[in-house]
Amino acid sequence: MKQGKRYLEAKKLVDDSKVYEVKEAMELLEKFPKAKFDETVELHVKLGVDSKHADQQVRGTVVLPNGTGKSLRVLVFAKGDKAKEAESAGADFVGAEELIPKIEKENWFEYDVIVATPDMMGVVGRLGKVLGPKGLMPNPKSGTVTMDVTKAIQEIKSGKVEYRLDKTNIIHLGFGKVSFGAEKLVENYNTVIDAIIKAKPAAAKGQYIKSIAITTTMGPSIYVDQK
Repeated sequence: MKQGKRYLEAKKLVDDSKVYEVKEAMELLEKFPKAKFDETVELHVKLGVDSKHADQQVRGTVVLPNGTGKSLRVLVFAKGDKAKEAESAGADFVGAEELIPKIEKENWFEYDVIVATPDMMGVVGRLGKVLGPKGLMPNPKSGTVTMDVTKAIQEIKSGKVEYRLDKTNIIHLGFGKVSFGAEKLVENYNTVIDAIIKAKPAAAKGQYIKSIAITTTMGPSIYVDQK
């Protein structure tokens, strides 16, 4: 794959044989040639676990101290008082069964996160084949199936991110924007890494964190030293 000029310029700044200190890595990102948009800063953590085993899954959520830099749109499946509560808490969309055909037939996906009250999961479950592949299915583990819709909406809006292992035993997530600057990015980074370390499964043996890399949307990877 042919790389663009900006990527190649950024690549020259990175020493591939080196593992950088966290702050040093964030400062290096700021030196990359700027894109025409505010790039997301991504984290890629390879873990020494086997995602094929249920007792070695790593998944959870964490609220970033400085947010994600992205305004997330929240859809809430709820009825009655809980629907009113969701509207008051700042949900972008609130509804129930009437949303099923809109999502299924009209391909309506103008939202980033779905929250549902437990009693609505029978309805939401009918959308499993559509929402599942897009990673939009509400889940109790990520705090998106809950009666406390106010708390769920507030956390999502203030910068809650979900981390989960993929099939190659790597966690990928965005944890801020280049415009945040090194200090805020370090704070967000440390919050995520601490959460991943605390989520270490009891069944995990040997070295837990194999490697950590950070990158921007359009930039090269920088390998970061483990704490």
